Amino acid sequence: MAEQTAQAQAIPAAPDAQPGHITGTVVDTYGDVVVGATVVLDDGTITDQKSVISDDNGFFQFAGVKPGVAYHVTIHGKDFADWKSQEIVVKPGDFATVAGIQLKLSEASTSVTVYGDNLQIATEQIQVAEHQRVLGFIPNFYVVYDSENVVPMPAKLKFKLAFKVAVDPVSFAAAAFLGTVDQASNSPNYPQGWAGFGERVGARYADGFTDILFGGAILPALLHQDPRYYYQGTGTTSSRLKHALAYPFICKGDNGKLQPNYSTIGGDLVSAGLANLYYPPSNRGIGLVFTNLAVGTAERGLSTVLQEFVLRRLTPRAKKDN
Repeated sequence: MAEQTAQAQAIPAAPDAQPGHITGTVVDTYGDVVVGATVVLDDGTITDQKSVISDDNGFFQFAGVKPGVAYHVTIHGKDFADWKSQEIVVKPGDFATVAGIQLKLSEASTSVTVYGDNLQIATEQIQVAEHQRVLGFIPNFYVVYDSENVVPMPAKLKFKLAFKVAVDPVSFAAAAFLGTVDQASNSPNYPQGWAGFGERVGARYADGFTDILFGGAILPALLHQDPRYYYQGTGTTSSRLKHALAYPFICKGDNGKLQPNYSTIGGDLVSAGLANLYYPPSNRGIGLVFTNLAVGTAERGLSTVLQEFVLRRLTPRAKKDN
């Protein structure tokens, strides 16, 4: 008997199962990472609970997770509704990834308390829009992401927003870039050299300035139309594409109703007509007007398609403030 006991003691005990890992990335419903979210791992008891904070890439990881135990991951993010995973059971030494994480804005953060008069509300909304920049530096002021709570823009705000875009450094940089392209292609028929380059850059800036002034301020103020693009963001791809492509031709009036976009079309037409005052004589004429009008309309259609499907993700303040 003593010999059997000694033999049993000589047999090493089975090693503990190797712990596993649980990882994941916290994103919102737009696919943008959520930084600083609190991620809690628990097995339904208060004795086995861990928490971490999602990093600058939205990533989180729990090490030393007991295999064979049913866990849940709960995520708390500022301005987001809590998210909870389904049951997660890891195998020994396994790396389990939490799938399907999509934080939704909480009802409290998406609601708006209406107070004051429309001028006050519109002013605050324009101040928010003036911080909307693609990649943090390209103006993206003429897009409405919160269409349910937007109020009409008074005439003075239409002029304010138009001049804000016109004098933005990016507008000057864009004119310089396009002037460089025109210089390389020798179009319009200005002379080559620095003088011709300056005229091409000036012409490009004048095109943009007159377009935003008439299409974004003067005509919208006179015709009581809203020059902004209203982001749809939901629905089928087909419906969103139709919505974006319709913008150059259909807009919202200050009364909230859809109507022909006389402001945008008229602004493009006036801007194209004024180009005859400063383009070289050999480029002037009715052909210049309708060529510039067609190019402007095509560029606007492309811009709204990008707004609907791409630029929302690249405009950080839009994701934060709307």
